[in-house]
Amino acid sequence: MFFFLSKILAFIISPVVWVFGLLVYAFKTKNESRAKKTRITAIIILYVCCNSFVVDECFRQYEPVTPDYDLMSTKYDGAIILGGIGNIDVRLKKINFGGSADRLFQILPLYYKGRVKKLIFTGGSGSIEFPESKEGIYIKKYLKSINIPDSAMIIESESKNTFENAVFTKKILDSLNFKGNFLLVTSAYHMPRSLAVFKKAGFTNITPYITNKSSGIRRYSLDHLFIPNPDALFSLQLLIHEWLGFIVYKIRGYA
Repeated sequence: MFFFLSKILAFIISPVVWVFGLLVYAFKTKNESRAKKTRITAIIILYVCCNSFVVDECFRQYEPVTPDYDLMSTKYDGAIILGGIGNIDVRLKKINFGGSADRLFQILPLYYKGRVKKLIFTGGSGSIEFPESKEGIYIKKYLKSINIPDSAMIIESESKNTFENAVFTKKILDSLNFKGNFLLVTSAYHMPRSLAVFKKAGFTNITPYITNKSSGIRRYSLDHLFIPNPDALFSLQLLIHEWLGFIVYKIRGYA
């Protein structure tokens, strides 16, 4: 039930839905003065949500800053890589990687250098339509295709969200009596919630490793400051979803 409710909530919190709702209201209302104010409000919300500078600052305040572990020599018993890194091509039976695939690709060099002993991937199906398309299964297939041996990977493919990522991974590692120091690998905007959830699930010796960070160098160029950018709108929706997810997890005692 929580899985389905989260999907509904993701729709409701979308800025596009807000703007669309306001415009529909402006079209329906008989009060022209109210309709005009509603249209102006919709335009302002849309402009702010599409402003790259504003959205970038929101990410900057939320995304953690961690040391550059790539420049260190610390070794880890495993890297726990969170799913949500691509879409499953049902016809071709393979995974098409997206931007969050940085979670996997940033860790592979550490594995090949011997700094990470095991690749621990956690992720099932986040799709209501295709629950059988479990990401972990396809990631295992991909890792084997690049000659990663079975002995170097642990795959969890039943989880549907971050809470289940943590709980199911903990159960697997405990069943294998596999202990040690771990990297927790996920996107920068997703790290605060993920780290809190994994610690709550019982992981004690865990180090955050952030990937595909959204906020970069603060920019003051004309286009970044003033010109609306649809990519910024998409990014903000992602961040709002993450904020709300963290709040819900706190309320439910997951984090």
